[in-house]
Amino acid sequence: MKVSIIMGSVSDYEVMSGAEQVLSAFGVEFEKKVVSAHRTLSLMIDYVKGARDRGVGVIIAGAGGAAHLAGVAAGITTLPVIAVPMQTKALGGMDSLLSMVQMPTGIPVATVAIGGAKNAAILAVEILALADPALAQKLVDYRKEQAEKIEKTVI
Repeated sequence: MKVSIIMGSVSDYEVMSGAEQVLSAFGVEFEKKVVSAHRTLSLMIDYVKGARDRGVGVIIAGAGGAAHLAGVAAGITTLPVIAVPMQTKALGGMDSLLSMVQMPTGIPVATVAIGGAKNAAILAVEILALADPALAQKLVDYRKEQAEKIEKTVI
């Protein structure tokens, strides 16, 4: 299974590239695409509808402002959708965050912190690891490595 990373604008890529880095580190295959829930709705619908057939198991969606990308994706597919709210000039990303977490019952969207693409990728890896023991072991090793770094920290 792979992860689909979608974003509403190419300007979101700076943040969303963090998801790429994490998925690559875990050896998880991914695809990425700029699609807009507002400007390219038909393209977005077709892309999300075809995700399962392309071997996608989780979708990570990053967007700012009204941030409808993740919610619309979740309305189209039953695959897990993880939302990454983007920092915005007007409201600092709170508009994006609140838009993503206020989904109607029956259409859940897991949402990480503003700019939290790396955590979104780790959550995607955790989801995929439910059916992949080797990936689950990589997560155990990752957590152990994190703990060892903290334990070795001297200030």
